[in-house]
Amino acid sequence: MNETKQLEISWPGLGITVAAELDQRNPSLAQALWDALPYRSLQGHALVAGYHLYHLAPVHALLHTAAEYKVDRRTVPDGTLFCSRLQHLGIKYGELTEPMTATPIGQVAEEDLDALIHAGREVWNSVYTTKEPVIAEVRRAGQTGGHVLPRLPVGDPELNQLAKEVHAETERIWLDPPRELLDLHEGRIPSGAGSYETVLTTLLFVNGETRPLGYSCYGGLVRAALDGMPMPWLRQMTRQLAHTPAEFLGYCGLDRLWDFTQRLLDGLERLDSHEDYIAIMAHMALYCNCLGGWNLHLFPWEAGAHLRRLQVQA
Repeated sequence: MNETKQLEISWPGLGITVAAELDQRNPSLAQALWDALPYRSLQGHALVAGYHLYHLAPVHALLHTAAEYKVDRRTVPDGTLFCSRLQHLGIKYGELTEPMTATPIGQVAEEDLDALIHAGREVWNSVYTTKEPVIAEVRRAGQTGGHVLPRLPVGDPELNQLAKEVHAETERIWLDPPRELLDLHEGRIPSGAGSYETVLTTLLFVNGETRPLGYSCYGGLVRAALDGMPMPWLRQMTRQLAHTPAEFLGYCGLDRLWDFTQRLLDGLERLDSHEDYIAIMAHMALYCNCLGGWNLHLFPWEAGAHLRRLQVQA
């Protein structure tokens, strides 16, 4: 646990690589990330908080691994790496405005901060304007890259088959946008969702439902199970939290998500162990978080370019 952990974070499409080192501020989180390397992921950019990069890391343990040291991320140096329970690897590269408590795990090398800033600006342009995906690769220094999404087994045969299908679908869309989201963003909505034939309204609501479904519902249920919540309560909470947003998203065009959810809810009574419950919920969390990442990338943020924050005088 105490050996030096040197990383390389690369954006091959941009021709940029930065070096970083994991430290001991949150050693359990750092180890969880280290054990998952190498991987690739769609690179995202903060849309509200400021100059901050983040992407989804394929690490189930990030949903629940306890942090030992927390900071106000506005106060730490540029180049600080964070891991979060949203399954994100984040990198601060400039001023942040959101007073969010965060869990640092490392630091980009001082000599690479200019390259990091360049990457940040290019990613912002990708997310806000061009919609050309930027892929990040995170690997151990000096080693080759690669990519594997972890799979957790489930004891019940039908739910294990569901986990396999959710895992396969997550792999399929990990680096390529889901067809159903592309259709939605191009205005092909078979249900007719969108009053007066609008599309932007539907996109907004889809984004607003998908993110908390992964972040809060499934991620929260994993943590509740690990905290020892009894299985009957977990089953009831799953029904209460997952059904309505997934049904709405199915109506908006995310049929596969709604199908997975219905099969999950139908099989809840066969989940007898916390271990199996955590496994299937972790797969649903990663899948929903992947959908959320693509939603954020594809959303036409530039439609609001004429709306700019006013400078408020102190």
